[in-house]
Amino acid sequence: MDEQNTDIPGGDGTPGWDAINAALAPLYPGQEPRHFGTALPYTLGGRDPLDGISVYRAELPRPHWHYVTYGFSELYGKQSDDADSSGFGFELTFRLAVEDGEDTPPVWPMNLLQNLARYVFASGNVFEAGHHMDANGPIALDTDTCLRHLAFMPDPQLPSRATANGRLTFLQVIGVSDAEMAAIKRWSTDGVLQALEPRMPLWITDLHRASLLDDPALAQLLQQGSEREGSSTAVLFVETLDWREEGEGVVLVLGAGQVPNVLELLPLRLAHGHPLTIVSREREWEFAPGAEDAVRAVEDGMRCTLSARGLATLQQQVRAERGRYPVPGTGLVVEVVPTTLRDAQDNVVREIG
Repeated sequence: MDEQNTDIPGGDGTPGWDAINAALAPLYPGQEPRHFGTALPYTLGGRDPLDGISVYRAELPRPHWHYVTYGFSELYGKQSDDADSSGFGFELTFRLAVEDGEDTPPVWPMNLLQNLARYVFASGNVFEAGHHMDANGPIALDTDTCLRHLAFMPDPQLPSRATANGRLTFLQVIGVSDAEMAAIKRWSTDGVLQALEPRMPLWITDLHRASLLDDPALAQLLQQGSEREGSSTAVLFVETLDWREEGEGVVLVLGAGQVPNVLELLPLRLAHGHPLTIVSREREWEFAPGAEDAVRAVEDGMRCTLSARGLATLQQQVRAERGRYPVPGTGLVVEVVPTTLRDAQDNVVREIG
């Protein structure tokens, strides 16, 4: 992306872009953001789906960079048939703590936001408040941060607003640790992040912080929430998801990096009578609780119904290592393949499993 501080789009013919600018203006009166535009438009073969990302500097409650995307919503004339929503209906924001002596916003959050955009544009799957995903490693590559997951919540300073092209919501991307993500899965994104907010004001991402659940009192508070309400994680986004019929059964293909999440979430959902849907760019697989074990095609993909016995068998058999794992009595075989991690230039940096 190229920095463009002097030629930021806006004005006639850009009502969606103007709506984003108008939302930010009261927060940063008189501040000219650093704007990073896309060199080659996505529609002309470029790799970056977003038209641009603006970065503001905020001083309170602690100095941080506030990244805001342009491109998930309809920036120009209305093109979609959905009059109620502008494009995908949201833009993403991200708040990053300013390092000592830092006067330029880091580039890696822009790569992160563009990667999220590639997923949405390729799959059509949209992010919503409460969603979360595994980053398959540090959210900033080549760092030793404990933040390895992303959660999505409404930006606390940018309420949803009506625009000429439809409704627009600002979703903030938040970096969280392994322990914090485990708590989110056991309870809910909203419950956990609201409890963490006093220790993480405005949910500013700080690569150098420790897990907030190192505090036993806070960990106990979140555990009580989970026991009281159960898990609200209904959808799990993954990079690798496929299946094929084989003999009398079905082979489900998952990446090794995602298997621990699936195994952890299944009992938290199914044992409480709720399904778990696994979604990739092109596929959708639902695990559902039931009296009998069965796998069958449905309109949107595949559904695997598991009894309590079938669920226990799956958990006993499947491992987060490359291989084939038959689940006796269910007609299901889980095939685990390596998960490949890539950088912004699409180079392989690590393989899991």
